[in-house]
Amino acid sequence: MQTQQPIQEQMIADIAREVVARIRVQLQQPQSFAAPAIAPTAPRDGVFSTVDEAADAAFEAQKKVAAMSLEDRGRMIDIIVRICNDRREELGRMEMEETKVGRLDHKILKLTNMRFVLGVQAMRSEARSDRSGLCIIEHAPWGVIGMMLPVTHSLPTLVSNAVNILAAGNTAVFGPHPSGARVAQYGLQLFNREIEREMGVANVLTTMREASIEAAEQIFHHPKISLLCVTGGSAVAKAAAKSGKRVIAGGPGNPPVVVDETADLDRAARCIIDGASFDNNLLCIGEKEVFVVASVADRFVDAMRRAGGYQLDSPAIERLTKAAFTFDGGGGGCARAHVKKDLVGKDVAVLAAAAGVNAPTGAQLLFGETNEDHPFVVEEQMMPFIPIVRVRDVDAAIAASVKAEHGYRHTAIIHTNNVETATRMARAMNTTLFIQNAASPASLGVGGPGYFSHTIATPTGEGITTPLTFTRERQMVVGNSMRII
Repeated sequence: MQTQQPIQEQMIADIAREVVARIRVQLQQPQSFAAPAIAPTAPRDGVFSTVDEAADAAFEAQKKVAAMSLEDRGRMIDIIVRICNDRREELGRMEMEETKVGRLDHKILKLTNMRFVLGVQAMRSEARSDRSGLCIIEHAPWGVIGMMLPVTHSLPTLVSNAVNILAAGNTAVFGPHPSGARVAQYGLQLFNREIEREMGVANVLTTMREASIEAAEQIFHHPKISLLCVTGGSAVAKAAAKSGKRVIAGGPGNPPVVVDETADLDRAARCIIDGASFDNNLLCIGEKEVFVVASVADRFVDAMRRAGGYQLDSPAIERLTKAAFTFDGGGGGCARAHVKKDLVGKDVAVLAAAAGVNAPTGAQLLFGETNEDHPFVVEEQMMPFIPIVRVRDVDAAIAASVKAEHGYRHTAIIHTNNVETATRMARAMNTTLFIQNAASPASLGVGGPGYFSHTIATPTGEGITTPLTFTRERQMVVGNSMRII
């Protein structure tokens, strides 16, 4: 036995290397991915036939999760993050094949970024005392939370929300977008199976076998669901608001970028391309339009080309505009523009073809000059094209940014080495996220000091969600005793 063990270990190592090599080859090939089949409804896997069944299971599981120590909740979260990392290629490819938007490499990266989501380390207790006694402030769970997922980031949103709510002692019923439901179901099953195997608790995350508008409505009004969290379009947020429950809602964004005469233009160009090209500009925080001071505009455009952007001329932009938007009444007024779904999240090559050009291999982003009323400036278009608008000075750039952002209070970016200018824009925009001299993902802890979540609650004011977002504050008072002062 002792002589055979090294041989067996070597065989296992050889097999592991072969599997890894095959995966790498598959990732480089543009082959179709056969999504794993979802097993028949299993009462401990989290996928149920009805909303009632899903809510009942989550309700029972929440009692156990709420009774767990923070250490044990952290173990559940570690299981989820570990699965996302270990199976990132499989899950990322599955999401790409199902949703058909974004970039595979970035789908995979988003799953590895789950390590940046705040978990139990965000939970805390507070205390204050005076002559009258002692007050302890605790953050208690809400219970079962109904969560709606967008098609743009189906599984990543599920995971970041799961980390937050489990850390706070909650469970959840998820309502995925129908075009991203399969990967959400599959990932949720993986998490539940491993959590039950290691922790002995089933169905901490649940969903329904069939995603539909009817199921979403039932989640909104189910009596065992205490709180709603909606990440997606404004229509689903408005529907949730009619439920009578408290709603945490992620809203639209149209993040403007200002580049002034003091900026490091090469750095600004690299940051803008990194942010706007990420997952083909599906992120709500991604750079959507640039206002550059005229005195440095020519040099900035050159910097964009050097950084990997491909410039479209006016006729090409016009062709792309016609392919990307519809217009009420058949006209071309920007107020009547509506984004088509056909090009949302598609690759640079697809947009270039629509524009009637051939972008060079390796081009990360298309860009071109427009006026500030152009549909690509006004609308949140979620495509790897960014319009550049020349403006008189930085004051005009800030004013144009306020107009383009539409008061969403979501995200704004500036590239400047003038602190006073950055401060002035931050005050004028009053956005949830404000970034200076960095790419937009820095605001979520990717290349910056922020923290990560795929739900940024701008309309309801919670901002980037954390475990504390999903808690109720409770005060426990001890009168006339245990006085410290």
